[in-house]
Amino acid sequence: MSIPVLKFDAVIVGAGGAGLRSAIQLSEAGMKTAVLSKVFPTRSHTVAAQGGVAASLGNSEEDHWHWHMYDTVKGSDWLGDQDSIEFMCKAANEVVVELEHYGMPFDRTDDGKIYQRPFGGHMSNFGEKPVRRSCAAADRTGHAMLHALYQRNVKANTHFFVEWMALDLIRDEEGHVLGVTAMEMETGQVVIFHARATIFATGGAGRIFYSSTNAFINTGDGLGMAARAGIPLEDMEFWQFHPTGVAGAGVLITEGVRGEGGILRNSSKERFMERYAPNAKDLASRDVVSRAMATEIKEGRGCGLNKDYILLDITHLDPATIMKRLPGIREIGIQFAGVDCIKEPLPVVPTAHYQMGGIPTNFTGRVIAPQGHDLSAVVPGFYAAGECGCASVHGANRLGTNSLLDLLVFGKSAGDSAVQDLNSGKAHRDLPKGAADKSLGRISALDNRKGGASVYETSLAMRRCMQDHAGVFRFSEMLKKGVKNILEIEKAANELEIKDKSQAWNTARVEALELENLIEVAKATMISAEARKESRGAHVRDDAPDTPEFPNGRNDAEWHKHTLFFSQGGNKIVYKPVNMKPLSVEAIALKTRSY
Repeated sequence: MSIPVLKFDAVIVGAGGAGLRSAIQLSEAGMKTAVLSKVFPTRSHTVAAQGGVAASLGNSEEDHWHWHMYDTVKGSDWLGDQDSIEFMCKAANEVVVELEHYGMPFDRTDDGKIYQRPFGGHMSNFGEKPVRRSCAAADRTGHAMLHALYQRNVKANTHFFVEWMALDLIRDEEGHVLGVTAMEMETGQVVIFHARATIFATGGAGRIFYSSTNAFINTGDGLGMAARAGIPLEDMEFWQFHPTGVAGAGVLITEGVRGEGGILRNSSKERFMERYAPNAKDLASRDVVSRAMATEIKEGRGCGLNKDYILLDITHLDPATIMKRLPGIREIGIQFAGVDCIKEPLPVVPTAHYQMGGIPTNFTGRVIAPQGHDLSAVVPGFYAAGECGCASVHGANRLGTNSLLDLLVFGKSAGDSAVQDLNSGKAHRDLPKGAADKSLGRISALDNRKGGASVYETSLAMRRCMQDHAGVFRFSEMLKKGVKNILEIEKAANELEIKDKSQAWNTARVEALELENLIEVAKATMISAEARKESRGAHVRDDAPDTPEFPNGRNDAEWHKHTLFFSQGGNKIVYKPVNMKPLSVEAIALKTRSY
């Protein structure tokens, strides 16, 4: 069977913030660029980002990129690579102003500058007091950003392939990446995208959990493809649970609500964060706030009939401020909780939100993987940015508004690196024989299998397993049991059956292919979490409690290192050191996190 081959200079998988920002660099440099997306670009999950993008513009009060860097290193619980973090915080002002010039409708101060709001974990003068650093467009920042970036790409003549699903990475014998196989969802046709540069910007994989703020499209496709191609996944044990998802619905309530003055209260109406974080209070880092909320619920101070949620109170704010700064949040409260936040508090619970780990990259956006003694060898022709990449700026816990910054900075950086590599005269390498065989084999197995496992039941089992065994709090026995369960579920995921064998708009086939990606992420998460015998950032174990020897349960002597999980070759783990050496300033030395 002959498979059509489409040739491009660069192929980008994913049309969210990172993919679109990469595409601008490539298309405006005259490169023939294809962008594949499962949904229309402005429907990508970046659309759900509410609160803002971090940059030390200093429009409301004094600020500095070095303070932002300190907060990010501290927020990461010292697992973030300090060269990447410095690179990101330094570049922040530039990428935000560029975005403004693309037409991003930021909120304004009275004197016409970009409006900035406080956000959790962002402090002035190396942790002294909260600072206003988040550049926002009301509570719809991601939505506005996608539109600005998409319009710029239309102007630059980027080629969009909408409602296409990438299937597998194509690598030759020397390990070079030569593009991807992809399926047009409308027709079921499989096509090879043959490219000199391949950029993954496929977003996160929050749908491995039962309760998640993530869209149903967030199925870790880039991570699954990378894992099947022999590329490791880095630091997958670290998942952020956003403190405020709507109870029972999981829909995100931005941290911007607390930035504007929102207060978390328990059943006694107490502002309990004062006990857990006396300085930062409700604006402590997300892992701190999520654990505090989970503790209040666990100790019987939750709200509602079942005492299973916390109240987020903004009833003391001026209704005009709410309508100006948080109109979307009021709408979400009415639609998903039946609550008007002007009149009564919103019911919220910690909900799976963001993956700190992903495909390992350096700060130039190039994918790196161990080769011989070199733990950070560049994979030729392969780049990643946004939530699917791990330049390790977030380490063990991400600060709010650093995600939109990450996708702008590293989307641009990956695009720049690809342009640089393409301009150095790199020609199209020959496709390996049978480049599409793996993908065709996977589709054929789904089409022909009888008596296999149900996609719905297997994905439900995976989500429940992840929720029960790798949630906000983790226990040794629970994790061991979780590893055993997820490996059993993986067996079912390798034997999926679909009833619908048609070609046109076969959503059953798409969901089965997505589950094959999700299971790779779930397995990497569970095995990496069980292996890390300490508490750090978002990864908290009861057998690694807070002691004088190990403050907050963190064991730097043994565990100050990155996890690299290899699915190929028997689920093995390799560790590599954290880069403590910034590009131009002194290293931020290890110390205990306090708020």
